Amino acid sequence: MLKTNQLIDEIKNYAVKFSSPTELQPLINAASHAKYVLLGEASHGTSEFYTIRTELTKQLIQEHQFSFVAVEGDWPACYEVNRYVKGLAPEYQSAEDVLKKSFNRWPSWMWANHEIVNLIDWLHSYNQTQTEKKVGFYGLDVYSLWESMEAIVDYLKKIKSPDLQKALNAIECFDPYKRKPEMYGISSAFYGEDCMSEILELLNTIKENKSIHPEDPEAALNMNINAIVANNAEHYYHTMVTNDNESWNIRDRHMVEALHHIGSFYGEAAKGTIWEHNTHIGDARATDMANEGMVNVGQLTREKYGQNNVYAIGFGTYQGTVIAAKRWGDPAEVMTVPKGTEGSWEEAMHNAGDFNQYLLFTEENKHLFRNVMGHRAIGVVYNPAHEHYGNYVPSRLSERYDAFIHIDETKALTLL
Repeated sequence: MLKTNQLIDEIKNYAVKFSSPTELQPLINAASHAKYVLLGEASHGTSEFYTIRTELTKQLIQEHQFSFVAVEGDWPACYEVNRYVKGLAPEYQSAEDVLKKSFNRWPSWMWANHEIVNLIDWLHSYNQTQTEKKVGFYGLDVYSLWESMEAIVDYLKKIKSPDLQKALNAIECFDPYKRKPEMYGISSAFYGEDCMSEILELLNTIKENKSIHPEDPEAALNMNINAIVANNAEHYYHTMVTNDNESWNIRDRHMVEALHHIGSFYGEAAKGTIWEHNTHIGDARATDMANEGMVNVGQLTREKYGQNNVYAIGFGTYQGTVIAAKRWGDPAEVMTVPKGTEGSWEEAMHNAGDFNQYLLFTEENKHLFRNVMGHRAIGVVYNPAHEHYGNYVPSRLSERYDAFIHIDETKALTLL
């Protein structure tokens, strides 16, 4: 373990200063060989994390034939964006229109923001130049239990499927819980009142692909993942009231399962960029999450596809502002992000130079950045006054990521 002054010297030796995302070409080149490039963020409300990920994603698509973008968002809402960028949704007038109408469940600011508009507009224009499979935009998260079931019902109604009643049975089972996951979780965990059999029957029906309309090339993918969401969400909400760590594992395993289906749809040679929080894309084995028996997307994808086929890029900031809420469900507000705490990776990067910089971890240098140090993580709920006690994840940075981008001072997202 390096002493603090030695660590700062090594950051100075290996970090590359940049002032614009256009200067990140060496990082793009290093990541381009991977099947999946995981793009993190240290918060869900920082402008620069979105704008830099957008530029990296554009280059990976344009220069290295990446096939899709998958994000930490709900499948049904992101699928509407997917339809829009592929020119299949004339009901939406613009990128802003589809984002506003699709992302209306809290915390909507994660995707209904001005920063993401740039990417959605670009994808829409880029796809108009493509004759083969167009670049897609998909959601990997597990939360959309009701929305996914409703999407299945709507589609089965549209094609007059004989399997419609099975989907209606599943929805009716969940009706008493009034779209409140905690009500369902308590009922299923403590009173044995669950909807597992209805969900499994629906999942098995969809997997048999009896109800897919041949004129819609993505209908099978859409139906299949909505059914998987419904199944895994039931399991997630059932578990979350009794075992928080295991519910986390269910969620991240679901994300990897959804990613597998998206990748299969695009073919064996498909490549994708994955946008999620650092806590999902940075290998859990390089943090204290491993001590709690927790896994995440970064670990699971490395295990599933091989270390060389996954390239994880973490993000961090020393200070600035962020969009977050004081409590779950509260309105979003702009909050101050304090200076990185003493002994953290954020402080070390800042002390090596108070400017934007990135580190590429290689066989030559990764042993130098294995100190166990706090690495800031801000969620949708945040209290800057208490962040020292719960917002730093002990991390071995060069094992958690393949590269790290440090933005010295950041600003909050701009909401639509």
